[in-house]
Amino acid sequence: MSEFWFYVNLGINHVLDWNAYDHILFLTALVVSYQFSDWKKVFWLVIMFTLGHSISLGLAAYQVVKINEDWIEFLIAISILLTALYSIFKAGKNSSAKKFNLLYVVTLFFGLIHGFGFSSYFLMISESVDNLLIVLIQFALGIEVAHVLSVLIVLLLSFISRRILNVNKRDWVLVLASIVIGLSIPILREVWIW
Repeated sequence: MSEFWFYVNLGINHVLDWNAYDHILFLTALVVSYQFSDWKKVFWLVIMFTLGHSISLGLAAYQVVKINEDWIEFLIAISILLTALYSIFKAGKNSSAKKFNLLYVVTLFFGLIHGFGFSSYFLMISESVDNLLIVLIQFALGIEVAHVLSVLIVLLLSFISRRILNVNKRDWVLVLASIVIGLSIPILREVWIW
């Protein structure tokens, strides 16, 4: 049982590590326009991101796919920037159901990219395990727990700003998404590939 908690804890720490805060930035940009009443939409967005992350970790762990880490780090920064820009563009606008389906697909794709970014570390920690699939599931469970915690914090901040402090939804989205952009630009400059 301690091995179970070890890998779950590794997944949690992977997301909540302040030295690698790309997940938190991405999730913040992704859910900034939602509130607690939108929990079903948020739930599925987080599931799609975690699913994509887990699929790419599995593909890398079983050495089905190997991708250049420089490109992955660059694409992670791009995914954060694009998601924040999307939130700014959609601030104050109503979305149709079809657009949400596309957002789920894009979130799954960005999850794949983020998962490949962690694949070399996962390969290192899972080198000597007997059952790679079990370790991958435990690790993915930890990632999902951390994703849910991160999203709950963003939703709580959104609730406080919009319901208690009476900040306009559009203004809230514009400010928080702009902060994410401001934090992602130095990351992008650091991993720029050209």
